[in-house]
Amino acid sequence: MTDGTAGDRAAGGADQTAGEWRGWRVAAEEALYGPDGFYRRPEGPAGHFRTSVHASRLFAAAVARLLCRVDEVLGRPAELGFVDMAAGRGELAAGVLAELPAEAASRARVYAVEIAGRPAGLDDRIEWLSEPPEGITGLLFANEWLDNVPVEVAEVDAAGVARHVLVRRDGTERLGEPVTGAEAAWLARWWPLAPEPGLRAEIGLPRDAAWAAAVSRVERGLAVAVDYAHPVGARPPFGTLTGFREGRETTPVPDGSCDITAHVALDACAVALPGARLCTQREALRALGVTGARPPLALASTHPSDYVRALASAGEAAELTAAGGLGDFGWLLQPVGITDPLSG
Repeated sequence: MTDGTAGDRAAGGADQTAGEWRGWRVAAEEALYGPDGFYRRPEGPAGHFRTSVHASRLFAAAVARLLCRVDEVLGRPAELGFVDMAAGRGELAAGVLAELPAEAASRARVYAVEIAGRPAGLDDRIEWLSEPPEGITGLLFANEWLDNVPVEVAEVDAAGVARHVLVRRDGTERLGEPVTGAEAAWLARWWPLAPEPGLRAEIGLPRDAAWAAAVSRVERGLAVAVDYAHPVGARPPFGTLTGFREGRETTPVPDGSCDITAHVALDACAVALPGARLCTQREALRALGVTGARPPLALASTHPSDYVRALASAGEAAELTAAGGLGDFGWLLQPVGITDPLSG
């Protein structure tokens, strides 16, 4: 990396003449959500990476149980809302609806929020929207949404100054202007950078704003964000910006060919409302009955088919709650007008 006056760095040997210099936020926005963007592809996110939703039906079942807990705290309203943010192809929305008890399902109003078009064959009871509805009474659930809200990237230059990282369509980077104003204040509060050349950070202000806007759509209930995360005391020294294509991590190149993602400062996102808290996915899913406990061996001899099914379920639960994997995901729980349904 340079100070932007010479020596531009190309990603993977790409052609360095490809396009104008832009901040990573604008570049990633177009690459992900533009007319030919990655998230408008027909295969959907599941064609390139595997989330908890795709790993096991146990995840949707756990979210359905969480919705039922919210329903109980709300006093079983006439209309129970469930909003699936960044819904992909509606997998979680459909899974939650299928797992709800009949009585709750009869009152449920389920929304899938996604920029791509509605997939064929999706349950007619699921409403497909480009943004969340107003006045939600129920649960808004954002699984791996905030990591795809594009942000600016900062890097410390040779003089110890944090500057914006600029990028071209081929992934070539250079340093731009110093970070100032609200972005500098955010870095000082949430991701302080030592004056050591090469240190990097993702400036999370757009994610804070996106989450606050989503929470504002909840009139009463719970908003949950689930994502790769890191706390203020342990931010990665060189940032986390990366790409994914066909199940493999790759160099982030903003040309629409790959997912562009970065871990989320969930602690910075938390809206100043009573009861907001952070926990790991492992803790949240265990509170919702996903433990990964193996079935008793005696079941293998008395009911072998039940044992095989229970063993498979335990394996899936273990993956969802595994340390060093999905279990380490952060959950930001944001109650709105209710007590935390996962507390106690």
